[in-house]
Amino acid sequence: MVEVSFRREIESLTLGAGAVFQGEGILAVTKALLQSGVSYVGGYQGAPVGHLLDVLVEATGEMRRLGVHVETCTNEAAAAAMLGASINYPIRGAVTWKSIVGTNVAADALSNLASPGVKGGALIIVGEDYGEGAAVIQERTHAFALKSSLWLLDPRPDLPTIVRMVEKGFELSEASNTPVMLELRIRACHVFGSFEAKDNIAAAHSVNSRIEAPAPFEYMRLSHPPVTFIQENDKFQRRLPAAQKFILEHGLNETLGPASHDLGIIVQGGLFNALNSRLEAAELSNAFGDANIPVLILNVTHPLAPEQISGFCAGRKAVLIVEEGQPDFLEQAIGQILRKAGLPTKLFGKDVLPMAGEYTPRVLGAGLAKFLRDNGQPAAPLESWLAATGAQAQALAAALPAPLPPRPPGLCTGCPERPVFSAMKILRKEIGPTHVSADIGCHSFGTFAPFDQGNSILGYGMSLASAAAVANSQARKPISIMGDGGFWHNGLLTGVAGSVLNRNDGVLIIMNNGYSSATGAQDIPSSAPTPDGRGRGVDIEKTLKGMGVEFISRVRTYDIRKVAKTLKDALNAPAKGLRVIIADGECQLARQRRIKPENAKAVARGERVVRTRFRVDPEVCTGDHSCIRLSGCPSLTVKPNEDPLRTDPVAHVNNDCVGCGVCGEVSHAAQLCPSFARIDIVQNPSAFDRFRNRLAGIAIKRFGGKLIDEARA
Repeated sequence: MVEVSFRREIESLTLGAGAVFQGEGILAVTKALLQSGVSYVGGYQGAPVGHLLDVLVEATGEMRRLGVHVETCTNEAAAAAMLGASINYPIRGAVTWKSIVGTNVAADALSNLASPGVKGGALIIVGEDYGEGAAVIQERTHAFALKSSLWLLDPRPDLPTIVRMVEKGFELSEASNTPVMLELRIRACHVFGSFEAKDNIAAAHSVNSRIEAPAPFEYMRLSHPPVTFIQENDKFQRRLPAAQKFILEHGLNETLGPASHDLGIIVQGGLFNALNSRLEAAELSNAFGDANIPVLILNVTHPLAPEQISGFCAGRKAVLIVEEGQPDFLEQAIGQILRKAGLPTKLFGKDVLPMAGEYTPRVLGAGLAKFLRDNGQPAAPLESWLAATGAQAQALAAALPAPLPPRPPGLCTGCPERPVFSAMKILRKEIGPTHVSADIGCHSFGTFAPFDQGNSILGYGMSLASAAAVANSQARKPISIMGDGGFWHNGLLTGVAGSVLNRNDGVLIIMNNGYSSATGAQDIPSSAPTPDGRGRGVDIEKTLKGMGVEFISRVRTYDIRKVAKTLKDALNAPAKGLRVIIADGECQLARQRRIKPENAKAVARGERVVRTRFRVDPEVCTGDHSCIRLSGCPSLTVKPNEDPLRTDPVAHVNNDCVGCGVCGEVSHAAQLCPSFARIDIVQNPSAFDRFRNRLAGIAIKRFGGKLIDEARA
């Protein structure tokens, strides 16, 4: 792993009974897994749960001591299939990924896992990326839990509660022989707090204590007809009641506030903190959750226990259901429970709160205020807060000279993928528009300005497959973009194998940057082997040849003219079939994290170190900013013109520059202007460096030039 060191987090995983664990939510989950006697953990990286697997991968010492097998899976389907170990054996396993996209990839394995059920506890930890700041499609894990009869935990964002739900999740799974999903929103993953730790438990069956004999053959443990019909009945006749009984007996859901009150609130556990802050604004609670109105916190959102729901609602005039997202699964289920129980309690939910979108404090505040008003309760303090925040937003908007421009995410400074999109944009002016099939990953930012390239994004590693029909219905060959992470995740079989089999026409560009960069720079099969890494250096080109791809070209991404020529040759190649361009260029973030410490140590040792960056000569720059429109690098910006007779701002390279050279390459490839200059900054210069620098300074002054201000350089 190259993104960050988890040394401090790894130390906290070894805390014993009585010690106090302090940290963020996802690390508390990691510790709770070890306290629960887990035998194996697998998963696929992705926010907001990526740290879980990253930390365990680095914590080799503790994992070896406990005998826990940690698997870095090639995709979410592979991770879900690992849970098959718990179908036949009483061993606990956990897997993790980003939802809902990861859950969709794992769907086949999860459905086949849910049908026979499990003997050992099976926990699926998903990062619920729903809301305005989400990076994926707006769907909920709740729908999948309902479809496949998987129990769904949504713990209150509080470390003791999160840890308890992990531990009880395993017990619930074993008590009902059903896999359990634990969903964690971004705020739950990153909430900070503390809890009293317990000793880590070495599982009875693990790498250190292997099962002597395999489980005897039981056809009933297979998700295969005709027993699937028996398993379906077992889900609802035995496993569901067992789960509901466990939920009630162990108090997995929480009730706060007074027992008697005309009103009540039922809330998803993960939303409680945001709700409580608005209750506090309404003077109905405090920061510690001491509510003055009854609140039922659903740490388990599926299944619901009908007697708990009806017991909470009985005798109340109205109850507000706080459920983020659509459809309104909880509201419908609770309404059905109340109807069957013959209770007249009126339900409020999506009528006062929006059907879709993230429930921010202001959204919750507006819905809560309306609920209170409609039921004759004072809401003046909350309405005052809403009015004040609304006025503040209006005042801020009025103070701005113009609306703030949108700031979508973009490629990092020096990203090796940027010059590929620059080359594509230059080539588009020559040959005309081409269908571009985009993909999940850093390169998806090529759909934003200034590149604006990409007609579809249909899944991680699926760009080539999504261009299959296009390839055979257009005169011009489509271009598919895929990262090396997407290639190993799904693209090799879903795209390349299908394209070779069907002899589809098209061009595939594989961004070979060395890591699964968008998820945190984790190693993939083609990552270079390192002492502390997991890469195996599997060659993508050899893999493609083994799959039957005949047209393969390799190009260094930073050579824009060569990238454009290679792409043009691939598009114009006469023979029908797949053409693959492997665009090599190491992830710049990973490279900088590697070379900066190395350079710092070299400088401290007195060794000569050269750092390259670029600058724009303001006297040469014309101010048309074509370089910016073809590069988009964050370090390439504008500044006021130094010439008092010229008012247009000139291009400027700030100190974030990493010296990749793309801005200059773009200018030359597009025949824009010669205003870019390369600068080599030498630390601990040699005698020859000093002599050459003095000689250059004399020559520059003699020919009427001027030396560059070192501070600006």
